[in-house]
Amino acid sequence: MRYMENDESEQITKDELEILTELQKNSNESVDAIAKHCGFSRQKVWRSIKRLEENHLIWGYTAVVDDEMKGLKHFTLLIKRSYRPLEEKTADVIIKRKLDDLASEMGITIENSYYVHGKYDWIITFPAQDIRYAKKFSEVILNLHPGIIKEIELMQTLYFVKKYQALNPNAKKLKEII
Repeated sequence: MRYMENDESEQITKDELEILTELQKNSNESVDAIAKHCGFSRQKVWRSIKRLEENHLIWGYTAVVDDEMKGLKHFTLLIKRSYRPLEEKTADVIIKRKLDDLASEMGITIENSYYVHGKYDWIITFPAQDIRYAKKFSEVILNLHPGIIKEIELMQTLYFVKKYQALNPNAKKLKEII
């Protein structure tokens, strides 16, 4: 039974959705453990994961880390576009990921970049050495897209309760912050 449809008209089964849910909880989990959690054979889980990777439903895997232990702070940029029409060259800059290269030169890695609907048009999350680096990075974005950005709001994450479905193991720290 096919369950959902994506842009390429590929569909995933209810079983594949269950496997995906387990992978999202902990992508480091072994195929055997996922099979046990889902009640499927090891072979079925392995084949399903390979199919989902080939069809680009799974984009990749990542480790959830404590940025503070790496000497970094976490930031979120909210970006509001101006009403000026978006030129093709601006779209090309975004598609070619020029911002990733500029961020990398500053020692910053962009974690997430979202085009959204709402008060703001774009959200970018990233760890940086401190607020000064985060502010410099927001200036880089403004300079990369002159006249396109109406407003940028920079926020610093004080504490992650949950990050990519992983609960923060240092729950006591929240009491210190609040």
